[in-house]
This record gives sequence, C-alpha cells and structure tokens, in this order.
Amino acid sequence: MISLPGEFVQAIEEMLGCEAPAFFASLDEPPTLALRLNPFRKNALAAAEEFISDPVPWAKDGRYLRKGARPGAGIAHAAGAFYLQEASAMVSAAILDARPGERILDLCAAPGGKSTQIAASLAGEGLLISNEPEPARAKVLAANLERMGVRNAAVTNAYPDALSARWPEYFDAVLCDAPCSGEGMFRREPDARAEWKSGSPAGCAKRQAEILDRAAELVRPGGRLVYSTCTFNRNENEETIAAFLARHPEFEPEDFSLPGVGASINGCIRIWPHRQRGDGHFAAKLRKAGSAKRREAPAFRVDRECAALLGQLEKEVCALPDALKARVVRLGDYLYAIPAECPDTKGLKLASAGTCLLRVGRNYIEPAHALAMALDAALPKQIMELDDAHARRYLTGEALECENLRGWTWICWRGMPLGWGKASNGQMKNHLPKGLRLSLHI
Repeated sequence: MISLPGEFVQAIEEMLGCEAPAFFASLDEPPTLALRLNPFRKNALAAAEEFISDPVPWAKDGRYLRKGARPGAGIAHAAGAFYLQEASAMVSAAILDARPGERILDLCAAPGGKSTQIAASLAGEGLLISNEPEPARAKVLAANLERMGVRNAAVTNAYPDALSARWPEYFDAVLCDAPCSGEGMFRREPDARAEWKSGSPAGCAKRQAEILDRAAELVRPGGRLVYSTCTFNRNENEETIAAFLARHPEFEPEDFSLPGVGASINGCIRIWPHRQRGDGHFAAKLRKAGSAKRREAPAFRVDRECAALLGQLEKEVCALPDALKARVVRLGDYLYAIPAECPDTKGLKLASAGTCLLRVGRNYIEPAHALAMALDAALPKQIMELDDAHARRYLTGEALECENLRGWTWICWRGMPLGWGKASNGQMKNHLPKGLRLSLHI
C-alpha cells in the first residue's frame, strides 16, 4: 500500500487527535460502494435488488452494494435503473434539497452523479443546468443525464465566469462541488496518495475561492449555495468558507441536520470514513440575504417548421409529454426540447441544449436515443419488450427477429427503455448508438 504523505498525516492528527489512528486504519479498508435508484424508472428497485444491501442514510434512493456486485456491466445499468455513486458523494445534493419547480445550477457537474440526484429531486419540474468546463467531461455528463431519462436539463460547457456574466442572480440554488486535492480518494484510489503534494491544498483553495465568487453571483437573493469537496484538510473546507463569508457579507451559514451524520456546525458538515460508511466528504450550506422576484425566462414560440416536425414525430413514433413540446428548437439537423425556465444560452458552448427529440433527414425523421430514454411505456406507438437474453443481444448491437411490427419501435426491458429499433420484414433493425453498445460478455 502506498504510504500517506507526512504533511497530510500531521494535519489529520491535529484535527482528529485520539481518533486519528482509527481514521488512518479506515483508509486501508475496502471502499464502501453504493448506487442510487432512479425514481424515473418504475421497476428500478426490482432490477437492482440483486446488487444492493442497506440504505444510505443521508440519501433518498441510495443503497450500499453487496460485496462482489458488478451492476455497471448489466442490462439494468444500461436502462438507467440506477447511478453508481460513492455514498459520501450523495451528501451535497441531499443538503441542497432541490424542490420541484426550482431553477438549479450544478456548476462543476461531471460526471453527473450529483446532477442526476438533483434531477430526481426536481421530479421533472423546473430547470437544471449542469455545467462542465472540460469538453470531454461535458459529453460524459450529458450522456449520464440522458441514460437516466432526465427531461428538464441542459448541459453547458463553460467556465463559471462566463455563466455569472450571462445569468446573474438567476438560480434558486447553486451547487459548487469544487475541484480539490482529493484526499477523500485515498482509500478508493490509493495512487492519489502519491499524486498529493504539500502545496496542493493551498493551490486548490485559491482556485476554489475564484469559483465560489462566481457561484455567489449566480444565486438569487434569498437563494442558497452549497459548496462541497472530497478532501479532508481545513484549508479547502472550513477556511475556504470562512474566507468566502468575509468577502461576501450577503451570505450567511445555514445549519441543517443530516441523517446518519448529525447536525452541521456553522453550516458545515463532514463525512469521515472511520465514522460513517463513506470515503470522505465536506459540505457547507449558505443562504443569500434578501428576497426578489424571479427573473423572467426568455419568451419562446415554437415556429412552424418545429411544430410540423413535432406533429410528424407524434404521428409516426410516440406521444410527447407537454414538457417536451413547449420550447422546441432546431439546431442543425436535430430537434431539441429546451427545459422550461432555461435562460438564453446563445453564444455558450452546449453539450446538450435539452432533450434531443429527433434527427431530420432529407425526407424522414429519426427519433433520438435521448427521447427513448426520456419516455415511459405509456407514450410510444409501438413497443417491443425484451427478456434478458434478447436485451443482451440488443445492447451488443444485434438485429432481432420480430412479428407483426412495422416502423419505429420503443425497445424496453422490464418496462424500462433501452433505445429504438425499426421493424421491417420480420426483423427489428438495431438503432442503439454505436458508442453505447456493450461487449458480448454482459
């Protein structure tokens, strides 16, 4: 096992005193793995039951994994029945406590665990903007929101200053899960110990301060800001919050209680791996003074071309929820449903403008995979329910045999979506995107 950095050991001993030996011992134990069930999939619990054990106390729908479980390689994962997420990483979205109808910004969102958790709390109502500055990571973020069937999110690919300049005081709540020195990863990823440098916490704290200042500008008066890290040192945690509050007297700490952990102190709380079943986390909840009416979202009208394409989609493929019909725009060859309340994104890089509905061909339309994942069984015109064996074949890209079907078909497993197929002459052509196809061993 890679040894712990000396300065890290000293800092922990100063913080924990007689608890320090138990903490260091916990870092050499196997990590506690977990997942969150997807409330947008009605059979999620049954699909995940073979993998899960006890509930994660601080996270609705959170479950610890059974020893040896490998749920990420199966059909249920592809169907979006759950999101694999370390238990302590579920803390910050739980503290944010998003409510249906709110406008939420996840400022540093990739790969998407916290965003999908926020989306579950929004229950399809309101707005989620998930942001990630790195383009490759933003694509992963968009794919995870898509797999989980989130209908009311857009994914931006921008640095925080670009967003705060465009959308000041627009959001009811902002989550800032800031880049950090990653000391909470020392158990799950021992190589992180060797990468840690004595100057890492101070360097990270400087960057975190800059991000937090921009996050503050995005919160509306009366709104809330949650800051979190997966590191242990005070420099990036309590000291960063204290310095922020000194710079921003319009914010104050807001105390709360977290099941399985206890009460916060000055709005701050920690997960310690020797006390709770998690790798380690810090979070703080802050409230912005004042109250104000929400800024209005931009006015929007669906133009004739988009309305005609929507009509064609509903005639040939599926009915659409009202939320996916209200704000529709064509971007290149694709039609997107933009979330209600979405601010103007013109000029910003987007990994996803919303829910992609279809691709426009020369004389045809092709329903998008994102649309398949956003639907439930009541909406498609035509459904093909697969058993385990046929679902595995579909997920590896095979065409399937079919009878008495013609045209676009929603492919599902246990009532949960896998993608689209198109039936013709007794064969179901596979339209699962190639990048999502799994290897033959599943």
